[in-house]
Amino acid sequence: MATTGRKHLVKDFNHFITCYLCRGYLIKPTTVTECLHTFCKSCIVQHFEDSNDCPKCGIQVHETNPLEMLRLDNTLEEIIFKLVPGLREKEEQQEVDFWRKNQPKENGQAEPLRRQRLGLPDGGGDGGCDDGDGRGDDDYHRSDPQIAICLDCLRNTGQSGETTVTDLMKRFIRCSSRVTVGTIKKFLSLKLKLPSSYELDVLCNGEIMGRDHTLEFIYMTRWRLHGENTYPMVLEYRPRIDFG
Repeated sequence: MATTGRKHLVKDFNHFITCYLCRGYLIKPTTVTECLHTFCKSCIVQHFEDSNDCPKCGIQVHETNPLEMLRLDNTLEEIIFKLVPGLREKEEQQEVDFWRKNQPKENGQAEPLRRQRLGLPDGGGDGGCDDGDGRGDDDYHRSDPQIAICLDCLRNTGQSGETTVTDLMKRFIRCSSRVTVGTIKKFLSLKLKLPSSYELDVLCNGEIMGRDHTLEFIYMTRWRLHGENTYPMVLEYRPRIDFG
């Protein structure tokens, strides 16, 4: 008689998906690159306020700034959300409730302070990509981490031999950190009214960024690691140069 395997329960995986510090499910799982131990982002950031050592194995993560050695694990986050029913919705609702609770209605100061702390421009919704004209994708990316960027035009000759791209009327925009370079290109094409066949390059520190690179990836690997600590992050765009 054939036997069927035992059905695994969520608790069977708890050792891999719970935080060593808070003992809860990993929220925004963040890995220490020196030892590959993973914790909730808020837990490990708070721990590093008082210590430079990994709380699990005790290894010194960094002599002065251990936060530089942290990396978000988006793949693990998606696995946890799939394993634990309702966890994603619960966390999103808690984040919404937190900001509502910490935004006094009488003076409206909390949201401007939050924007200033994150390097965001005033005005507009919490959209995926919003230049403050109120037409950003306000709902889809509302709960995502936000990042402010400046889009600068490089004065290169275009595909037809002439300069065909111009400066944006509003160079400073707010985006979800999960927005990709491909989305930024679509945004630029829309704002600059470029034909659909027109190709743009987007660069950071002079390096062309891949279409699937997210703004968070660019910030972590190109902007911050090159000693840039200013806000907002600056991305440049130009007509795609044909080297053929």
